[in-house]
Parts: sequence; C-alpha cells; structure tokens
Amino acid sequence: MARHLGPRGKVVRRLEYPVFESPKFGSPRKSYPPGQHGQGRRKKVSTYGIQLREKQRIKHLYGVLEKQFRNYFKKAAAQQGPTGHNLLSMLESRLDNTIYRLGMAPTRRAARQVVGHKHLLVNGKSVNIPSYLLKPGDSIQIREKSRKMELVHNAMRRVTEENQMPWLELDKAQMKGIFLAVPTREEIPEQVNEQLVVELYSK
Repeated sequence: MARHLGPRGKVVRRLEYPVFESPKFGSPRKSYPPGQHGQGRRKKVSTYGIQLREKQRIKHLYGVLEKQFRNYFKKAAAQQGPTGHNLLSMLESRLDNTIYRLGMAPTRRAARQVVGHKHLLVNGKSVNIPSYLLKPGDSIQIREKSRKMELVHNAMRRVTEENQMPWLELDKAQMKGIFLAVPTREEIPEQVNEQLVVELYSK
C-alpha cells in the first residue's frame, strides 16, 4: 500500500499545498518550510523545482509512490488526448480515490484502509487493491458485515448533494455507489497544474 509514513505536517509545509484531506494538516501553524533554515530568506525556485514540486503535490494527494506514478504517466501518454488530463482522470478512477469521493471514507488514506481490509465489493466481488482502476458502470458497495463501521457512518453523514461528484452516483441507504464515467479534467476539482508534470517528464 502506497502511503507516506513520515510527518505529514512537514510535507504540507514543504509543498505549500494541503495534500492530505484532514483539517489538521490543511492549515499548518508554521507557514515557512521545514528544516533548520526554513525561516531564512526563501530562495528563488527554478523551473525544474516548480515542476518537481507539482509532481510531488499530485503524488502525495493521491497517495502513490514514484514508480507507480511514472507508470500512470506512461499509460496516460499512450492514450489519446492531453497527457496531463489523462493522468488525473486515471488517478481519479482508482478504487481508493472513488471511495473517498463517494464519501464512504473521510480521507483517501482512510479509504485505502477500507479497501485493504476487504470491506468492499466491486460488482459483487471482494476487491482489496486500492489502485484497482474502475470502469464506467462498475458498482461499489460496502460489504454487509462492514456496514456498521463507525468510520464509514461518520463519513457518510457529511455527504450532501453539493459535495458529490458528477461522474459518481451514490445510494446512501444501501451504501452503494456507481462509477458512471471516467471524469473529465473540468469535473476534477483539484487545483493542480498537471501540465508542469508533463513538462518535467518530457525533458
């Protein structure tokens, strides 16, 4: 399971972006970068540094490791259409991300745990692979034995029509969702510049 095990607050400060959904790390108390010289004068970031930082933001946001991220990029580049858009659409199609988007887990990190512990059925079959890529028409449901989980119940209480994604359909009563379509870039709310990643890997 791809996950960051170090201090998450330092990652948020270094990347200057709330890559973790938890409010605890959304607004770090220290606005300067971590480290001994974090409060010193900020150095001018090079073009490469800006591109690298954007890649790190997307990696941490979706919880994937370097090799895995590069493989996603290669697949995105082989598809028709803008590579950056394809990359984000693919990351959004991951099972763990979809569980988070549906509101069945409060964070992507928690969603990976839900998937890994076999609390889910995809098209009626147990799937415990967070990186599983969903296809249009796939159904996702919390297993009957797992429907009393406090984490899932607390997360779903916060689900409203306003925070539902247009490419997903949710039945809260049945704790079931349907992956209607692969999302377009315009539908994905993340404020990242995927074109910088394309430029980084094109060097």
